[in-house]
Amino acid sequence: MKMIDTAGVMAMRQDIISQNEVLRKTILPNAADGTAAVQKNFGDAMSAAFHQISDLQHAAGDLTQDYTMGKTTDIAGVMMARQKSSLGFELTLQVRNKLLKAYQDIMSMPV
Repeated sequence: MKMIDTAGVMAMRQDIISQNEVLRKTILPNAADGTAAVQKNFGDAMSAAFHQISDLQHAAGDLTQDYTMGKTTDIAGVMMARQKSSLGFELTLQVRNKLLKAYQDIMSMPV
């Protein structure tokens, strides 16, 4: 039987707490204590997320175009912007899939 490494568990716990704090600050940039309202409703939150993903895609496209035209030589910055754009798109796709699955589950429930 293995002993539980309490130091490792506590380190993982602290890492999760710090990640949650970063996410909270991203969602609530103006709230110092986290008590401000996130969004008025789900639609507003999704709309804001879609606009943010769109902005990432436009920025990646602009950087790619600048690189191909020779206006910049920062290939690392271009690749990072493209990866952020790609991850944002994948996230959007996964959220859509989860929402569609939830809708299908609700619709298949017996009344």
